[in-house]
Amino acid sequence: MKRVLIANRGEISVRIARTLRELQLESVAVFTAEDRQALHTRSADRAALLRSPLGYLDAEELVAVARATGCDALHPGYGFLSENAEFAAACWTGGLCFIGPPPSAITAMGSKQRARARMEASGVPLIPGGDARTLFEATATAARVGYPVLVKATDGGGGKGMRLVQSEAELGSALERTRSEAKSAFGSDAVYIEKAIGNARHVEIQVLGDQHGRVVSLFERDCSIQRRHQKVIEETPCPVLSPVTLAEMGEVAVRGASAIGYFSAGTFEFLLAPDGSFYFLEMNTRLQVEHPITELVTGLDLVKEMLLIAAGEPLSFDQVTRRGAAIEVRLYAEDPTTGFLPSPGKLSLWRPASGPGVREDSGVFEGAQVSSNYDPLLSKLSVWGEDRSQALARMRRALSEYAIGGIQTNLAFLARIIAHPDFSAGNYDIGFVAQNLNELLTRPECDTDTRWLLAAAAAAAARAVDDAESRAREPSGQGLSPWLRAQRSSLKW
Repeated sequence: MKRVLIANRGEISVRIARTLRELQLESVAVFTAEDRQALHTRSADRAALLRSPLGYLDAEELVAVARATGCDALHPGYGFLSENAEFAAACWTGGLCFIGPPPSAITAMGSKQRARARMEASGVPLIPGGDARTLFEATATAARVGYPVLVKATDGGGGKGMRLVQSEAELGSALERTRSEAKSAFGSDAVYIEKAIGNARHVEIQVLGDQHGRVVSLFERDCSIQRRHQKVIEETPCPVLSPVTLAEMGEVAVRGASAIGYFSAGTFEFLLAPDGSFYFLEMNTRLQVEHPITELVTGLDLVKEMLLIAAGEPLSFDQVTRRGAAIEVRLYAEDPTTGFLPSPGKLSLWRPASGPGVREDSGVFEGAQVSSNYDPLLSKLSVWGEDRSQALARMRRALSEYAIGGIQTNLAFLARIIAHPDFSAGNYDIGFVAQNLNELLTRPECDTDTRWLLAAAAAAAARAVDDAESRAREPSGQGLSPWLRAQRSSLKW
C-alpha cells in the first residue's frame, strides 16, 4: 500500500490524510466543483475533481479516479458510500484494497432486519419487535410488543427514518411518513417496528478485528445526548455503566462481530435500560464520527489500525487499557433559534479552541464557504481529562475559547448542555435534549456569550486595521495615519 484515495470530504478526509502522512503513505483527495477550495483538498498530497452530478456518491467514478491516480487502496471515511457493500466489492474488483470490512459483513449488517436475525442467532439480546410490511402486520406487531413503539427504516441510519408512536391511532400516519422518508433517504421504503424502551441510554461498543480471526472490544461510548435521534455529544466512560455490564456488552459485541467474519473498525450500538439490561440496536460497519474519544482514552489511532488490518497485518497491540475520560461535541453550522435550520455562508471568523487536553477535528478554515448541500458539521471538539470532572472543566473552557463569525452555529447550545446540572452529574438519557429544549435554547446574559462577541469584534477590528495598512502602503498612499497607529496599539486579542 503506497497511495490511498480518500472517498470523502470535510473533517474526516482531513483526519485520514493526517494518519496517511504519518505512515508516509500518499493521499489523494476527491472534490466536487463546489469543494474546489475546501480544506480537505488542500490537506492531501493530490486532489482529483469529481465530474459526476452524484459527486461523492458515484461509486463507478470514485473507483475510476482511484485507478487513474495510481492508488492501490481506498478509505471510505463515514457516510456517503462507507457502508455500501456494492462499492466495497467494486473496489476489490477494480484492483483496490478497500480499507474497511469485507462486503459480506457489510451486507449482513446493512439491513436492520437482517442484522437483527443474524445477531439473534448468535445469542445477542434484541429489543422486542417485528415486521411492518403492511398496516395490518404493523398493528399486530405493535400490539404484541406493546406501545410506545418505534417505526424504523430497515435500511436507515444516522437518526433518519425513525418515528415514535404512542398509540394505535398514530400508527397509520407514522408508517406512511417513515416509508416516504426512508424511500427518499435510502432508496427503500421497507420499515419495521421496535419496542420503545423508556428512559434508556444509547451506549455503543467500539470493536476492531483483523483478518486472522481476532476481534477485540475498545470499551464503550455513551451517545445519549441526541436531537431527533442524531448524536450531539458523546463521552467515555459511560457515567452509569457498571464494570460487569461493560464486560457483558463487550463480550456480546465481540461475539456478534466474530459471527459474521468481521474485520476492520466497527461499532455495536445498544440501548441500556435503567435496570441495567441492554439490547442490540444495529452495527455500523465503518469508522464512527465519535472515534476521537476512544483514541484519546486508549492511545490508539483507529485509522492506522484500519490501514494495517486492510494490509493483512494482525492487530498491533496485545492488550488495551483505558486511561481517563473524554468528551466530544459536534459543532454544526445551524441556528438553534430557527429550529436548527442549516446556516450556510462564508465563515468570516474562525478561532477554534486549543490548549491542554483539547483535540479539534475540523474541515473548515477562516474564509471558507459553508455549503448547504452537505452535512452542516463544521468541527468535532474533543477533550481528555484524568477523570470526568477534569474533562468537563476542559470542555467548558474550550467551548468558551471559540470565536466564529459569518454564520450561525450551535456553539452556545452545546455550552448550555455541558453546563446543565443533570449533564454534569451524568444524570441523562436519550430524552434529555427534548425534555430540556426550551431551557437549552434560552440565551442567558453570561460571560461566555460576551467573550464570543468581544472576540469577534476584536478580530473584525484587527482585520479592518490590516486592510487599512495595506491600502496605506500602496504607491498612492501617504502612510499609516495617526488614528490607525493608535488603533493598532490599542487592539488586544
